[in-house]
Order: sequence, then structure tokens, then C-alpha cells
Amino acid sequence: MPTAEKSLANTVVLATRNAGKIAELEALLAGSGVHVLGLGAFLEIGEIEETGLTFAENAALKARTVALATGLVALADDSGLMVDALDGAPGVYSARYSGENATDATNNAKLLETLAGRPEAGRGCRFVSVVAAHAPNGAEILSEGRWEGRVLTSPRGSGGFGYDPLFLDLELGQTAAELSRADKNARSHRGRALRALLADWPAFWARATARA
Repeated sequence: MPTAEKSLANTVVLATRNAGKIAELEALLAGSGVHVLGLGAFLEIGEIEETGLTFAENAALKARTVALATGLVALADDSGLMVDALDGAPGVYSARYSGENATDATNNAKLLETLAGRPEAGRGCRFVSVVAAHAPNGAEILSEGRWEGRVLTSPRGSGGFGYDPLFLDLELGQTAAELSRADKNARSHRGRALRALLADWPAFWARATARA
């Protein structure tokens, strides 16, 4: 494990083992001067139970837990799909929508079943992401991003992860799974949240690395 004193200058830990999220966050942070480590570098950290009732609560919880466990600044994202016709569900339960052993395939299948027969006009949705950064000294910052769209009646595209094959970007006429990684990052909820966070990053970093 890198030492906190040496690594605080340019290292953050991404508080996730989700390969898709790690790839997206690494791409979004490219050129920022920040060195990225995933939780794979810290095998002693077990699963972090997401007990929050909002994306912000879960993102802050994960970032805080990892920062305290590693002694490094941690960056966490909590995100999900909110469907208007389902009163915002699956929301914070997006990753486990179809049960304890949920997979992307079973989650998508349940969403399609739940919305079966509903017309296009009643399939509005949005991806929401909250990104939190937390430092061992308690400094913290949060930002939010949203991506409006519609749930399709069948999946399209082979890229991305999660609900991407069912999420239609109305302006482009393509699903999130049909976009290149660069195009997705330019439009996505996670990209918007992280760009908002990076805009305030210098002030946060000054607080994160300040000595008591």
C-alpha cells in the first residue's frame, strides 16, 4: 500500500470494484494529474454496505470508509436509474433491483417486465450520479450529474454496463450502450458529476492536504 504522506500529493482511491465504473472514472480523470488506484489494490477492504437512502448518502459513506481505511483521498460514485413511471425506482437500488444475486441481465429483464405495455410517453427516465471525494482529515466534496432519456422496450448496443442497453439518449437517438466511451463520458451523468467536482477540486485538494 502506498504511504499516505507520499501519495496524497497526487493519488486518489476509487471506492469501487465495478470494472465499468473504474474504466469510466479513469478516462474522465485522465489529464487531471491525479494518479488513480482501484479497490483491487486494497484487498483488506471488504464490501461496503450501502445503507444510505440517497445517492449522496451512499457516495459519501463509501468515500469516507475508504479514505479512513487507506489514509488516502477516496473518490466514490453512487448512481442509478430513476424511472418516472416507477416513482423514481429502481433509484439507489439499481444495482440490486432484481434481488440479492442481481446481474445486469436480470436487472434489465425485471425493468422490461415492470414496464411492459407502457407507451413511449410513459417511459421517461434519467441516470443520476453523485460523486463524493473524502480526505482522511475530514475534507469532503460532493457533486451531482443527470442524464435524461427514455427506457426502450428491448436492449440495443453492446457497450457500457448496467442499464446502458435500455437507456435511450433522445437527442442522439442512441442508447448509452451504442455510444463510444468518449461520447458516453461527454454526455453521461457520471461525466457531468465528475466535471462539476473537478471544477472545485483545487479548493478541495488544498483542504484535503492541509496540515493541522
